[in-house]
Amino acid sequence: MKKCIIASVVSLALLSSANVMSAGFKAAPAVGELGAMLVNPYGNSPLTALLDLHSKKPTDVKVTVHGKGKNGVDIEYPVGPETVMHHDGIPIFGLYPDYKNNVTVEYKLDGKKIKEDYKVITSPIVNKYIDNRNVARLQDVEVKTVAKGFEDRLYMVNSHTLTQQGSQMHWSGPKPKGAVLQASSPSTGALPFDAPPMIYIVDTQGEYRWWLNQDAVYDATQLDIKKRGYMMGLKDTGDGDISFVQGQRWGNFDLMGKIQANDLPRGYVDLSHATEIMDNGHRLVRAAKANYVNKAGDTVHTLRDHILELDEKGHLVDVWNIGLIMDPFRDSLMKALDIGAVCVNVDMEHVGETLDIDIDAPYGDIPGVGQGRNWAHINSIDYDPKDDSIILSFRHQGVAKITRDKKLKWILAPSEGWRDGWKEKLLKPVDSDGNPIECTSKGVCEGDFDFSYTQHTAWLSSKGTLTVFDNGDGRGLEQPALKTMKYSRFVEYKIDEEKGTVEQVWEYGKERGYDWYSPITSVVDYQADRNTMFGFGGSVHLFNKGERNIGKINEIDYDTKEVKVEINVLSDKPNTPHYRALIIDAESMFGR
Repeated sequence: MKKCIIASVVSLALLSSANVMSAGFKAAPAVGELGAMLVNPYGNSPLTALLDLHSKKPTDVKVTVHGKGKNGVDIEYPVGPETVMHHDGIPIFGLYPDYKNNVTVEYKLDGKKIKEDYKVITSPIVNKYIDNRNVARLQDVEVKTVAKGFEDRLYMVNSHTLTQQGSQMHWSGPKPKGAVLQASSPSTGALPFDAPPMIYIVDTQGEYRWWLNQDAVYDATQLDIKKRGYMMGLKDTGDGDISFVQGQRWGNFDLMGKIQANDLPRGYVDLSHATEIMDNGHRLVRAAKANYVNKAGDTVHTLRDHILELDEKGHLVDVWNIGLIMDPFRDSLMKALDIGAVCVNVDMEHVGETLDIDIDAPYGDIPGVGQGRNWAHINSIDYDPKDDSIILSFRHQGVAKITRDKKLKWILAPSEGWRDGWKEKLLKPVDSDGNPIECTSKGVCEGDFDFSYTQHTAWLSSKGTLTVFDNGDGRGLEQPALKTMKYSRFVEYKIDEEKGTVEQVWEYGKERGYDWYSPITSVVDYQADRNTMFGFGGSVHLFNKGERNIGKINEIDYDTKEVKVEINVLSDKPNTPHYRALIIDAESMFGR
């Protein structure tokens, strides 16, 4: 026994000596009771850090990132045990760029309360995609209004910039049977939605407090389809992640920069605009069908007209081919569209012009009828668990609800152009007493009721109503005499599905006129915590040639319609739209 002990001591001494002499570099040292402070721990979010646990087990964790200057915004949040365990550390979120940040971390360790202050240095934010079009290095922020009680709000902006290369990649396909000419650049899918992300969080002082490294999801120097596309449709999943779609893949990321991405199932292409998490954990995404044989017998890639249900492993569970449910040949609104901007495709040479809709037009990403053209342009999905149905916003048709068994439940749109089989599903406008409201076929109605036109984000609110960002292009199924007559709205509808009626119960924006008009993109979402309508007009002043586009963040008091928050984010290049924005709650992100 004694020899064994001596041998063990000798062995330990030799190991210790070997460790001293071994090659390598020491890890970062601890800076307090816990471990090292690691900035940008996953390499994707440079305005975050992680306080290593150093093999200890802190509990009751709270983080405060102190505001910069006299009016700086403190970001405070609890960090739950699941989050600490997941990262093997304490997440530090909300750091300022290019700054020595003051951070306080409070926790219990072995029953003892500990409070520590840290200095955390960050680097400047880098935008890799600057060219001769740039007006500014980043997207500047202008704070217009922040009411008392809203100072703590954080807003994530889902935007993009343009590459020097332009769109290098597109799907090409056949010309229609009998057509003499094909488009000179036949892009028959959404892959030309190819742009570097500019995704960031701003506070109510207009300061950047989070940034997604562009290299994390995008690389314009490579023709790698997995790192191309437009990262869109960001939405809080409710469990600490943000969901997204991007070209040919979908996934989640968290605010610390951990990204999980999955490829589309075989046979489907072109994810953009929208994703939704269902109550069963499955995910709905808006995609397109590759190599689809349409009713004309042509093989095409369809455009923005398929909804896929994917399980947690990415297996395809169900498919809604919307071209077999809605009417892909209705063109009433498409004939009235301003073709200067259809989604994020902006052509300043054709602002104010409309397009003749030709059934034999080339296939591709243009407004047109029939699958293989942009007849639907679905830009949002919402799931209604009470009847296992989906609500879709069709930029080029209206809003509709569709059941699990692929039946049309209702349509919210003007009556013009709907044929038998669809017109019976049109909701009938009524006033607050349930009395019918008279409307023309183009949607011009008595009183204050109005339909939405080229709308985005038709989502159910926590009150059970439908909130819609009514962009307003093609209002009344025509272009107005003057462009300054156009306006956008936040609008809320109450739908009685049994009676087949719709009542407009709230609106805002008409009074703001053309200076608030957002022709494409955008979002609105009711916020129960402050009783506000939150919205983001992603393309204000888009058609002011040579000017930077304004993304307008607003929170409007539901009862008084007072503007509680108004913040402008300006594109880094002229006439470049933003997509959406969303409110970020640090407690819900890290408190689990």
